[in-house]
Amino acid sequence: MTTSSITASATVMQDNPVYLLGGSQTDFSRNWHREGSNIFGMFKEVLNDAVDSVGIEPEQIEVGHVGNFVAELFAGQGLLGGFFGHVYPELASLPTSRHEAACASGSMAALAAMSDIQAGHYGLACVVGVELMRNVPGQTGAEYLGAATWNGLEAQGSDFPWPYMFDLLAQEYDQRYGMNFDSLKLIAKNNFDNAKRNPLSQSRAWHFTDDHYTDNEELNPTIEGCIRKMDCGQITDGAACVFLANKKTAQEYADKNGLSLADIPRIKGWGHRSAPLLFAEKMRLSKDHQLVFPHARQMVEDTLARAGFDSVDQIGGLETHDCFTITEYMAIDHWGITKPGESWKAVEEGRINMDGDFPINPSGGLIGVGHPVGATGVRMMLDSFKQVTSQAGDMQIPGVDNMATFNVGGSATTCASFIIGH
Repeated sequence: MTTSSITASATVMQDNPVYLLGGSQTDFSRNWHREGSNIFGMFKEVLNDAVDSVGIEPEQIEVGHVGNFVAELFAGQGLLGGFFGHVYPELASLPTSRHEAACASGSMAALAAMSDIQAGHYGLACVVGVELMRNVPGQTGAEYLGAATWNGLEAQGSDFPWPYMFDLLAQEYDQRYGMNFDSLKLIAKNNFDNAKRNPLSQSRAWHFTDDHYTDNEELNPTIEGCIRKMDCGQITDGAACVFLANKKTAQEYADKNGLSLADIPRIKGWGHRSAPLLFAEKMRLSKDHQLVFPHARQMVEDTLARAGFDSVDQIGGLETHDCFTITEYMAIDHWGITKPGESWKAVEEGRINMDGDFPINPSGGLIGVGHPVGATGVRMMLDSFKQVTSQAGDMQIPGVDNMATFNVGGSATTCASFIIGH
């Protein structure tokens, strides 16, 4: 995008703000199929709980957006926007749509809802991210998730397509910059440790020893290449829901609840960039660049510029995509926390820990919380809302004013980000 278009977009964010009223998340440790439920049951529960916890009436919702990747494969179900009217009769004629960008599907739904509000079409939008994934054997699930590679051209002959693909990213980092792979183990440990504080995380009751964060083939076996078990984000069932509002609706909500408008956080900046589907083509395009994914860095710069921020230092923390530890490693230098190829410094110095100067994934991230693909981007927004409103409980970053999200689809084919703050 041109500088003028980013400047114009930043002006829109200031003059026509989009507020975040709150939302809800299911417990990501649950197996809904084992409970005898299904994807609709998950959708219904999270929407019911969000409406109740935020304190709105269903009929106030003017538009619905759903983030989901592959419900047709896991659940045999499409057209998920039609669920709204089955949860609340008042929503039987609600305009709805569904959005897909692999693991960034939830962020695409949120971007569409934000655009709806800024265009003046609606005053209150509901965004639901949902994915049912634990109802099939692990190998089948891995094959389904491989739909976000280029079918027939990538990850051929691998048992687990995504560990294979992100091993390629780790190898690329090693070839370009050199890296100590032990820093990936520290990223895994930080996320699992953080997740123990999260009452909705999948792994909060899991027990690990120090030996799990080593090259111990029994406790931390190799999956593909240098990718080991503890490097892998944990797929799970789950849903998350948030409500986005225009200024008029947010002011009415504030008045009703004894708040000031300044108490309600807003989307201060956003970014969205995509790249060619093939990982090899991404690497060809970036071979002369300092960073592995130049389009991801462009997204970061877009996000900061729209928020009116000069640097990443104005953000108090980051909820980032860690489908694998190397993905979080990539996020660190692409967000400018370190120089290109030097993410290990921030990891080994403890900067990304809860007591560091730039906490990453206080929730536990995809590794610790769990990764129901279509819900992840929405969950990140909700956790960021909790942080900036001091509702994060044991996960709270002290004094945080602005949080960012970084949601990735495929091999960073789609990148999306939000900055949420007051």
